[in-house]
Order: sequence, then C-alpha cells, then structure tokens
Amino acid sequence: MNLVAPGEHQLLVFWTQLLVLLVVARLLGQAMRRIGQPAVVGQLGAGLLLGPSLLGRVAPGVLDWLVPADPLQSGMLFAVSWIGILLLLIETGFETDLALIRRLGKATALVSAGSIVLPLIAGLFVGTALPDVFRGELDDPTVFALFVGAALSISSLAVAGKVLSDLGLMRRNFGQVTLAAGMANDVVGWIMLGIVAALASAGEIAVGPLLVTVVGIAVLYGGGLTVGQRVVDYVLREVRRRDVTPTGYVTVVLVIALVFGVATQLIGAEAVLGAFVAGIVVARSKFHQPEARETLERITAGVFAPIFFATAGLRVDLGLLADPEVLFWAAVVIGAASATKFVGAYLGAQVAGLPRREGVLLGIGLNPRGTLEIVIATVGLSLGVFNQASYTVILLMAILNSMAAPPLLRAVARSWLGTDEEQKRLQREESVSHNVMVRSHRLLLPSQGGSNSIVAAQLLHFAWLEDVEATVLSVGPDADEAGVQAVVDIFDDRPVSVLRVTSDDASDAILGEARLGYGAIGIGAPESSQGPWILSPVVDKLLYQTAIPLIIVRRARNLDRPLPGAFARALVPVSAAPWSRAAQEIAFNLSANIGTEIVLTHVATPSTTASGDARERRAGGAT
Repeated sequence: MNLVAPGEHQLLVFWTQLLVLLVVARLLGQAMRRIGQPAVVGQLGAGLLLGPSLLGRVAPGVLDWLVPADPLQSGMLFAVSWIGILLLLIETGFETDLALIRRLGKATALVSAGSIVLPLIAGLFVGTALPDVFRGELDDPTVFALFVGAALSISSLAVAGKVLSDLGLMRRNFGQVTLAAGMANDVVGWIMLGIVAALASAGEIAVGPLLVTVVGIAVLYGGGLTVGQRVVDYVLREVRRRDVTPTGYVTVVLVIALVFGVATQLIGAEAVLGAFVAGIVVARSKFHQPEARETLERITAGVFAPIFFATAGLRVDLGLLADPEVLFWAAVVIGAASATKFVGAYLGAQVAGLPRREGVLLGIGLNPRGTLEIVIATVGLSLGVFNQASYTVILLMAILNSMAAPPLLRAVARSWLGTDEEQKRLQREESVSHNVMVRSHRLLLPSQGGSNSIVAAQLLHFAWLEDVEATVLSVGPDADEAGVQAVVDIFDDRPVSVLRVTSDDASDAILGEARLGYGAIGIGAPESSQGPWILSPVVDKLLYQTAIPLIIVRRARNLDRPLPGAFARALVPVSAAPWSRAAQEIAFNLSANIGTEIVLTHVATPSTTASGDARERRAGGAT
C-alpha cells in the first residue's frame, strides 16, 4: 500500500482554496439572490473572479499560488468538488417525482420531447460546424458533436426549480409542467451523458461498450426503481424502527448514494448518475425522514454546492472571447441553445393544447441551464473532448440563460394568473402548507372494526387531501375482518394499505408502526370506559407516548331522537392552544370538502380570564 500524503505547503494551499472559494461563492450567491437571480449564477461568478478570467489577469502570481499546476493539489480540490456534485444530484433526485411526470401525461411528454429534440438537433449541427479550435485532445468530431448536442438540449432541473421556487411559481400549472419536463430532461440528459462519456472513453464508436453502457443504465434505472426500491425501503424502515438519529439517517442516505454511484461507475457511466437515481429512490420511500433530508440539503447548499460551482467557474477563461472567431461561435452556440429550447417547449405546449401564454412561460422556464451542463462540460474537459474554449462557451451559455430566466418569468407570469380552478387549488395548497395537523404526511388508523372506526375513517378521508396515503392497522386475533374491510372501503379512491399484526400489546404495535413516518393517528374511541383508564389501556398509552398527533373519534349517541346528517354541523371550541388550531384545521377542511357548517365557540378558562382581568387592570392603571 502506497499512500502519498500531501505536504505542509500543499495543505496550506488546499485549505486556502476552500476558504476563498466558499466565502466568495456564498457572498456572490447571496448578492445574486438580492437582485432576483439564482444563487448558482453568483457561485459560478466566484470562479470567474478567482480564475484566469480576472485574477489571472490582475494578479497572475496570486492565481499561480492559489491554483498551482500540481496534480495532487488539483486532485484534492476536485475531490471536494465531486463530493459537491454527488450531494447536489442526490438533492435533485429528491425533487424528481416520477408520479408527477406520469400524472401530467400528455403535456409533460410533448413539452419534454419538444424541449429536448429540437435543441439536440441544433446542437449536433452546431457541434459539427464548430471549427477545430474548440476541440480537445481527443479530436473526434462525432463524439464532440454529441457532447455539444447533449449540452444544448438539456435543461437544468436544479436551476429551473430554484428559479421557480424563488419566484413563488413552483405550484402554478405551468410551474408543475416545467418541473415535470425538467425531470424528464434530467433523466434523458444523464442517460445521454453516460452514453457519450462511454464513447469518449473508448475513443471511438464501439458497439460493444456502447451496448454495455445502455443496457447497464437501463438495468440501473429499472433495477433501482424496483428491487433497489424494496431494499432501500427495508433499510429506511429499519432506521425508523431503531430510532436512528437524523445524523445517522444522513449517513445511511450517503451510503445508498455511494452504492449506486459505484455501480454506475462500474458500467462505464458517471457516478453522479447513480447518486441521482439514489435520490429518486430515497425520496419515493414512504419511510424517508424529511427532517434529515433537510439537513443534507443544508449541507449541500451551504458548503459543497458553492464549492463545486465555484470550482467549475474557476476553469473558465473569458479572455478567450477576445478572439473574434471564438466570440462569434460563442454567440451562435448561446443563440441556438436559447432559441431552440424556447421554440421546442412552446411547440410542445401548443400541440398539448395548453394556453399560448403557458407555452411562453414553459419556453422561458425550461431555458435555465446549470448543473447538468456544468457536469457535461466538466466531463468533456476531463476526457479531452472539450478544451478551454469550448468549456468556456458551454458554461457561459449556462450562466446567461440562468440570468435571463427570472426577470422574463416574473414579467410574463405577472400578467397570467391562471384559471379560476388553478387559483382555488393554489389557495388551498397555501393554507395546507401552514397547517399543524392536516398536512401531506401518511395517516395511520388502528382498527378492529366497529362503528367508531368507520366514523374515524370518514373524518380522515373527508378532512385530508385525497392523495395522502392511509394505512389501516389491524392488531390482534380479535379483529372483525368484515368490520376492518368496511373501514378500508371508506377510503374509496385514496391510496390505502392494510397491515395485520399479531401482538400481545396492541399499543406497542401501534406506537412501533407510528414511528415509520406517519403524520397523524386516527382511532375510534372505545365504546365504554372501564377501571382507572380515561378511555382504555390502549388509547391512554397512545395519548401519553405517541410523538405525532392523535385524533380520537366517537360516533353520535342518542340515536333515538332526530339528529343532523353526518358531519352536517361541527362545534369547535376555540382557544390559544395548538390542539385548538389542529381541531379548527380538521373542521375547516370538512367544510371545504363536504360543506360542514362550522360553529366556533370561544373557550376562556378561569386562569385565562384572571390573566385577562389583570392585564385590563394594568392597562387601566397606566392610563
């Protein structure tokens, strides 16, 4: 074993590189956000300032010290940079919703196809026409044209999503189609990158290696989303069961990503493609932990992603644009990329039957480039397909497109508020996003059958969003199978699963299942209370020990006299307590969904009344 440790001077330079790149990237990223631009533009700009574009011309000696021509020194910096792109692609996978792509169907398919095919064709023509001054050491015209076509054809899901999020347009109809089409762009883009990178590594178009890569990528996606999904679900379920800390969960996610990355690298594609698939698989698991995921995203956005983008910009030399030939072809590449992406997305939207202004918004929204273009350019440069000139042009295209999108989107979206149906949906989603009880997390309903369980199921079904999954948990041998099935049938078209558990302690079984990522427990109240219990041994234990909201539901009594229809009216005691807010959320959602009449009753306890009188006396004394 021969490990070569860096010297003291190399370590000093390395730590200085990280310090300078991180500080400048974060500062410029924040500055860009303040003027309505994506942070990635400022982070790339940090590399431009610290690289040959500016620092190399103002203080070449400082640049030579900060970025020396030392393979070990470069390797240390690029190792950190590749960790950054690995984490960034895990995060991108988190945002990739395959169900959303399927649900948007025709519009997504047509917009995605138009926004990929037209720029790809233009990129192949431009790549073929570009003079030799843009080719790297590999000097293979076919592989070079394929790399240029891939770079021009793919939108950046990360940048497009960030732009939409920053502008508050993520949940607009066109924002959802943009996001879905961006997801499809990313999937196609990573497949294209894997293929063209394998071609570049082989040095020629060899059918054998190409077939291995294509089949390997297909197996990676197919196996990762089926068998891999089951394995990841099992692992994350065990993590939930064992109460692993958020830090431990982050470790598990990184291990999953590295396993996928190693497998991807083995088949001749890039490891970051595996990280992307890992992010999709983890996010699809119903056992994932949103809190720990946020921790990983903070680490990525706060440290590693800025270093990656700054390092990418570090290799751009805008001084090359002083050459009229380079400047001319840079304008051609940027113009072709922008125009064909806009026209392709717009035509796809028109064929799908979307309004014209939505087509315009889609053309603008899919124009930002970023992560994938940087990866394509970086891989192309490292493989000798690109040189500094072509690398600079591709990154300049990504920067300019990302800078142009926010003001254009803001201007067009301001004049197009969408349909009335869209506005109602947006208002409902906005209210749910601030809820403490009725949210998008899964629902757990322990039941052995019975009328109270049926009413509990009705309450959950009518109050929660229709796409929130429910699990009916049947514990013990005494469950009434027909009664449990009657409870399941209440959920109608809602995603629902049934778990049957044999346990001597029903409360422990329920608490154990509740730790697996549920947002609330709904349970039918016992028919009668016995002994010292408030309700029953099981329900009392749940009240005291569960960490998530518990809703206890009882059917109507006094059925021998006329009563209003089921859920016709609801009386909600109102106080300042959080449980009062939770009850109001349930009631208001019942009202919105099935027209329940809500009666609010303000509740003032003696302690609150006394404190209110005291405040009045103090106020009176002050006057």
